[in-house]
Amino acid sequence: MFLGLLGVVAFSLTLPATRAAVAVFDPWFVGVARGVVAGGLGALYLLLGRNRLPTAAEFRRLLAISVCVAVGFPLLSALAMVQVGASQGSVTLGLLPLATAVAATLLAHERPSLGFWRMAALGSALVVGYSLIRGGGALHAADLVLFAAVVVSAVGYALGAMLAPALGGLAVISWALVLAAPFLLLPAWLLLPTPLPPPSGGWAGLVYVCVISQFLGFLPWYRALALGGIARVGQIQLLQPFLTIAAAWALLGEALDPLTLGFALAVVAVVVLGRRFAVMRRRPS
Repeated sequence: MFLGLLGVVAFSLTLPATRAAVAVFDPWFVGVARGVVAGGLGALYLLLGRNRLPTAAEFRRLLAISVCVAVGFPLLSALAMVQVGASQGSVTLGLLPLATAVAATLLAHERPSLGFWRMAALGSALVVGYSLIRGGGALHAADLVLFAAVVVSAVGYALGAMLAPALGGLAVISWALVLAAPFLLLPAWLLLPTPLPPPSGGWAGLVYVCVISQFLGFLPWYRALALGGIARVGQIQLLQPFLTIAAAWALLGEALDPLTLGFALAVVAVVVLGRRFAVMRRRPS
């Protein structure tokens, strides 16, 4: 659970950092640059670590992970951050824990108990309710883009956690990035702004999403999912919207009010209660 919290904290800054980056760079460039830079780091890690080659079955899963977390989520989140603030977008991502539990059930054959599903649904309802209150009862078009990002992330998390015990969490994301990088290199080159913008918060945001969000954050995250179960550890992501809102308040000057704090405390209570309910896990082969 502690490793999972480390991963969530790392990912919670992704939307504020992306929001800062797309204020300076084209969102398509931000989306593909993440994969190119992180792919270079992944290739370096695989070479220096002398990691073994994946098997044919592992390679197929790595291709799916690559599409989900190295291409799909970066592009979708960058496009959404052009239209909505990081705080509002983070609440849509509050559906990610429930989606991750569904992915764990369908792909990893985990079997959460009825009580667990109730807590997961309650936590997601709190997050969506908060989103509707803050949005005046309506969702933005960008929320649909972020919903697609939720789906691809959940699938990528589940598949990555299934491979992490055999390959290692950092090796999983490294292979996924290496597989995606050749297809992202040309678009990144064509979208590279000329001349380059001067140093600013946009550059800091770009560096963060490339190094932390797209690479190092997966080290504790995939390890946590493999150790504690995808569905159970995935519920820590219920805290991510509120961590993101706090980061957006501190870094971007977006609003932080008692309503947000109240919902955050309620979500923390749901996560704690959810740990009491069983999740049956398939024995690893």
